[in-house]
Amino acid sequence: MKGHDIVEKNIGLMTVLVIIAISFGGLTQIVPQFFLKETTTPVEGLKPLPALVLEGRDIYIREGCHVCHTQMVRPLRAEVERYGHYSVAGESVYEHPFLWGSKRTGPDLARVGGRYSDDWHKVHLFNPRIVVPESNMPAFPWLYDNILDGKHTAAKMRALSRVGVPYTEDDIAGAEAAVKGVSEMDALVAYLQQLGTLLKEKR
Repeated sequence: MKGHDIVEKNIGLMTVLVIIAISFGGLTQIVPQFFLKETTTPVEGLKPLPALVLEGRDIYIREGCHVCHTQMVRPLRAEVERYGHYSVAGESVYEHPFLWGSKRTGPDLARVGGRYSDDWHKVHLFNPRIVVPESNMPAFPWLYDNILDGKHTAAKMRALSRVGVPYTEDDIAGAEAAVKGVSEMDALVAYLQQLGTLLKEKR
């Protein structure tokens, strides 16, 4: 009891011990995930994002799309019925940073690839109210005017290859040419159109 009293009466010591306890608890939950096959093995058919799609992903992040849209379908009946197959860790093996998100001001986009045409996405991004009158999503008309130059695309690929994304030398060498002169709108739509296509639920 004496030791217990000492801890209760010393807020600094109690704080340190609580942090240690929480750290051990967290580590027992987090560390095993780095070694489980389900979380470290890419799903069948998963490949590194091509140069244009990679640039589109960066635009998606820059414009804050991930703040309002999650990319994580939870394994709950209502979610699966609305969005499709629940998300699995193997889809995000090459994601740095991952974009699962936690807030849904807009719908989840984990399975949006192929659900709408390129033209629909372009109109929606230009002015969402044209296709969804009740939408509170902001418009992104400048994406038509902003043109990619590809100067940093290869460097991005090299950085990602250092953390395990299997880009080849050919991928890196052709990166600038693959995106140079393309509008940011086209790059973003290319990114959206490939989301979740590997595990789309068969209907």
